This record gives sequence, C-alpha cells and structure tokens, in this order.
Amino acid sequence: MAALQTGTQAPDFCLPTTPDQKVSLSEFRGQNVVLAFYPADWSPVCGDELALFNELVSDFKGMNAEVIGISVDGVWCHVAFAQERKYHFPILSDFEPKGAVARNFGVYREKEGVSERALFVIDRDGVVRWSYVSPIGINPGADGVISALEEINKKRSA
Repeated sequence: MAALQTGTQAPDFCLPTTPDQKVSLSEFRGQNVVLAFYPADWSPVCGDELALFNELVSDFKGMNAEVIGISVDGVWCHVAFAQERKYHFPILSDFEPKGAVARNFGVYREKEGVSERALFVIDRDGVVRWSYVSPIGINPGADGVISALEEINKKRSA
C-alpha cells in the first residue's frame, strides 16, 4: 500500500478528539490542512515531531493552514498527551476501527498495528498537494510542509 499521491482527493473522515467531540476533514474546506500521522503518543520521536508542529502553529495559520495530528491511540491517551504537552491543534484518535483513516491514506503499518510517520498537505479544495512518509524512527521536520504550503499559496495568488 502506498501513500496517497499528489493530486488525489483526500478522503473525508470524522474522528474523535475528546470522548464527546469529533473533527472531520471537511470542516477545514477553504483552508489548507497539514495532516501529521504518527505511530504513538508518548514516544520520543512522536513527541518531538508534534512539539515542532506546535511551535509552528501560528506560522501555519499565517499560510492559511491548520495542523491535525492522527494516531491509532485511544482518545483518553490523546487527551492526556495533548494536555501534558500543551498542544494547540487537534489530535485525533484513529482507534476504532483501528487505523481506518490511516489505511485510507495508505499509511497503516499492518504488522505493527500503527500508522506510518507520514505528512500530507491538503489544499483548501481537499486535494493532496504534497505527501511524505518518513522512516518511522526519524522526525521529518517541517521544511517539506512549509515549502508545500508556500507553493500552494504562491499558485493561489498568481
């Protein structure tokens, strides 16, 4: 299974961010979206990756983009993780059916039961404009995401 490619319409989803709140991709139409799939809360690489995105939230907003984190961990785990780390973007639980959204994006690791460490930049029309699957133990940083957002915004203003 390969990650969704550039030019593909991103599949909509609706996942819990708290026990009683859900977030859907379609809610962000009209804005660019950075989807950050990651294997697990509380792992050192995942924490570092999401901390970087958290630091860049205002920069992303300046590029008309919202960040969404997604992993297969349960919603209560996400709530504790996000509160402890003071994240300023939603972290969604792809727990049940396990990995369904990761599978739709082509980034589920069947053998381990987690998602890949994968990034998608989706434009305001819901189309994937950039994707990257990083080695699972390496923080991919944000350079590719920033470049993709700059390119989207440059094309919109041209």
